[in-house]
Amino acid sequence: MTLVFNELVCGYGGTVVVRGVSGEVRPGHALAIVGRNGVGKSTLLKALAGQLPLTSGDIDWNGQALGDKPLHARLGLGIAFAPQENVVFGELTVADNLWLHLDDRKADRYEEVFRHFPLLQRRLDQRAGSLSGGERKLLSFARTMGLKARLAMLDEPTEGVQPENIDRMAAMINRRKASGDSFIIVEQNLEFVAAFADTVLVLDHGEVVLQGSFAALGRERIEQHMVV
Repeated sequence: MTLVFNELVCGYGGTVVVRGVSGEVRPGHALAIVGRNGVGKSTLLKALAGQLPLTSGDIDWNGQALGDKPLHARLGLGIAFAPQENVVFGELTVADNLWLHLDDRKADRYEEVFRHFPLLQRRLDQRAGSLSGGERKLLSFARTMGLKARLAMLDEPTEGVQPENIDRMAAMINRRKASGDSFIIVEQNLEFVAAFADTVLVLDHGEVVLQGSFAALGRERIEQHMVV
């Protein structure tokens, strides 16, 4: 299933943040969105996920125009979203967070997740709000992967996460890609980006300034647009 977005314009109130951004994600591919802080990366992802309305432009999912379908409706279509902030429900346990959007609690849904991140399995009964910031990010990533969506959108998933777990996250993403799932990920960690991304979209002031494979664009060229 392919997501295509054309000439997206969106923002907050009267302030335009994203200015005419286009791209696509095909089955088994991953798109990384990178750039300095404040250039519109999270705003673009929220618009793609249905959390923020478009001013103009269109988003097409497998031949279906998404229009103004809200976040929960897109989840029903196979599109999952993990935000940058407020990533878990702190008063709930780790287990409750993992199964929150699911009709059953079959353990095999998270078998792969627990194999990569045994810490989460050991802390199933722990209140999510008592986890460290990096552990909460890991829980958010795990919950998103457990939804088994055909397209997962993640905003800064590695923020505060230990390096060994970042490597495991990349490995999981690549395995899901091999089965035909796709990803759109906002990320600052270029080592992580290089490990999973088929296409890199570099934003600056809400516009696309570079787009292509990580290898074709080159790390130094990408980094030039990430320096404050």
